[in-house]
Formats: sequence, structure tokens, C-alpha cells
Amino acid sequence: MDINQLRCFVVLGDELHFGRAARKLEMMPASLSRFIKLLEDDLGIRLLNRSTRNVYLTPEGAEFLNDAKRVLSDFDALRERFLRNNVAQKKTLRIGAIDSAARGLLPNLLNLFVRQFPEADIHIIEDKSSSLIPRLASGWLDLVFVRPPEQVDVILTTRFIAYETCVLAVPAQHRLVECDRVSIDDFRNEPVIVPERRARPHSHDLTMDIFRSGGCLPVIAQYAEEKQTILSFVAAGLGVALVPAAYKNMNADGVKYLSLVPMENIKGLPLSVMWHQGNTNVYVKALLDILAENSEALTRGLCVYRPLHVEE
Repeated sequence: MDINQLRCFVVLGDELHFGRAARKLEMMPASLSRFIKLLEDDLGIRLLNRSTRNVYLTPEGAEFLNDAKRVLSDFDALRERFLRNNVAQKKTLRIGAIDSAARGLLPNLLNLFVRQFPEADIHIIEDKSSSLIPRLASGWLDLVFVRPPEQVDVILTTRFIAYETCVLAVPAQHRLVECDRVSIDDFRNEPVIVPERRARPHSHDLTMDIFRSGGCLPVIAQYAEEKQTILSFVAAGLGVALVPAAYKNMNADGVKYLSLVPMENIKGLPLSVMWHQGNTNVYVKALLDILAENSEALTRGLCVYRPLHVEE
């Protein structure tokens, strides 16, 4: 007698129909009948009475069915417990994320993840895409949430998530702070703090594209690399800046965030997740599955566009 024979008998005992039970077990009726016959021979008792039309339990079969269900329940619980313990002992999930993903997407995503894996050991590194992707390729990180690079190493897989909405960051006392939404015409002549393209090409290019869509070029007051530095310059009154909407959650004294009127052909800042093709960490697959299953809810409020389908 083995656990597979018990599992077959329990399903058949509940269904009392070889065809339905076989379909549920994804096996042929003849194979199921052979499993039951082997179980009966091993026990030396008849568990089922069969006729051309009916299958029903013998008294011994009914008693055995109840005990078999308890054994299977205990077996499955034991197996699940040791599988989870084994995963916890062997695996750590090392995540890299750009600043806006760390504030906008990851908190809710990880909240869903830890509900399934409360024992998970999660390490998060926040940095620029240009710094995170090499760490992923070298194996120091398991997956990263980044702006997709123009060229991707063949050993890495990339999945597009969404385009992140941008907002206009202005000084707290700015003339536009009472506006619900603003367009390029409202701030086309304002001095602008622009991120360095070398460090943040997507943010830099988006700022330039938004101004070009309004038929003008930005009046650049200052270049800066880090978002916190950009916001500090805005708070000091040196200019305005276009930043990801997730930055509304930042504690930046002296800064207000204004929504932008949607602009044709301006999608926002692309956000993607990347991982190493050779990574066998079960946590990586689990996190990617949770992201795919809850994509709309997780990106609600962060994006202006979602893909109709996902290609890797």
C-alpha cells in the first residue's frame, strides 16, 4: 500500500464512479481500477462492490475511507510544512528597485508575498537602474524593478509592468499650487530642475519630450542626479521638476505635487522587472506570479498605460 493508492481510493470513494474519479485524478479508468485492485489485494479485503451500473462501498470500505482521509490530510500537512521550512532555510530573496518602484509598487506587492511566505528573508537594495542591472547579471540580486535598458544582456529576462505617471513638483508657495491639474502651457516658462541623462535617461528624456509636445524647450535651471536632491532644489524655489507620481509619498517639506493633463503620445516612465534566466529561487517565481495575477490592482494609480499582453 502506498500514498498514491490511498489518494486514488479516497477520490473514488467520494465519487463512486470510475469515470469521474479517473478524470479528477487525470488518469485512465483502467489504471484507476488496477490501483484499487492492488490496494484490495494488499489489504486482503474488498473495499468496493462493483456492478455494471453502480459502485458502492462495502462496510469495510466505508470505515477504511474515513481513516484514509485522515492519513492523507496528515501526510499533506506534513509535506507542506517541511517544504516551506526547506524553502525558508535555503532561499533568500534579494530585490533591487529604483526609488519610485520602492515607494510605489513594492510595498503592496511584498505585502501580498509575505502573506504566502511569512518566513521569507527579503533583502531590498534601492539604487539607479544603471547600478542594479549589473548586480543582477553578476548574481548579487535575484530580480530588479528598473527602467528597461536599451540593450539587455541575453542572460536576463525582462517583463514590462507599466508606464508610471509623472507629476509636476513645485515649491509649496508656487502660484500653481491651487490647480487640480496643469498642462505644459501652465509651466512652459518656469525654470526646471532636470535629471542628468547619464544617470536617469528615461526621466531626462521624458522631461524633454513633455516640453517638446508643447512646442518649446525647457528653461533648465539646474541639472541633478538624485531625486531627493531635485526635490530639495524645488523646495528651495530654484525651479519645478517632473517626477514619478510615487514621489507624492515622499516626505519632502516645501514641495507640492500637481497632476498633469494627459498628453498625446506621452506615456510616462516605463517600469519593468528583470531576472536572471538561470535563477532557480522559488521565491522569484512566486513573486512574479503574484505580480502577474495582481498587476491591475498593484499598478492602479501609478500608471497611465498597461500592456494588453505580456511578452518576455
